[in-house]
Amino acid sequence: MVVKLKRILLVEDSPNDVELTLEALSEHNLANEVEVAKDGQEALDYLYHEGQFSGRVNGNPAVILLDLKLPKINGLEVLKKIRSDDRLKLIPVVILTSSHEESDRIDSYNLGVNAYVVKPVDFHAFIDAVKGLGIFWAIINEPPPGSLA
Repeated sequence: MVVKLKRILLVEDSPNDVELTLEALSEHNLANEVEVAKDGQEALDYLYHEGQFSGRVNGNPAVILLDLKLPKINGLEVLKKIRSDDRLKLIPVVILTSSHEESDRIDSYNLGVNAYVVKPVDFHAFIDAVKGLGIFWAIINEPPPGSLA
C-alpha cells in the first residue's frame, strides 16, 4: 500500500528545532514536503502566496506546526489570522512550543488550535514527539473535504 504524504508547514525560528524536526520527519519517512517559515510574517506570506512564497504550489498544508514565540508576528496572532479566514480556518494547527504557560494554552485553545504540544528538552523525546505528530497529522488524519485544494 502506498501512502500519499501531505505537505507540512513548520513555523519555527530556532534553527536547531527546525533541524531536529526535519530530521525526525525524514528519519521516519513521514513527510515528502516540509515548508519552513522562520517567523510569523513568513508563515502568513506562505499561506497567502506573498513575498518569497508568491510562486509556491497551490493548496494548503495538511497541518501547520506553529511555535508561539516568534519574531515579527507571534504564533497566537498567526493562529488568530488563520482561524478568521474562511480559506484557511479548516487547516489543522498544532502548537509546538517550549511554553508551559497556562495562559498560552488557554489562549491557543480559545483561538481554535487542534493540539498543544510542549517541546521535550530531551533529544530522543523530541524526536518521538515529532514522529507522533507526523504520523497522525500527515498520514492518519483525514482533513475536511476540499481543505487541501
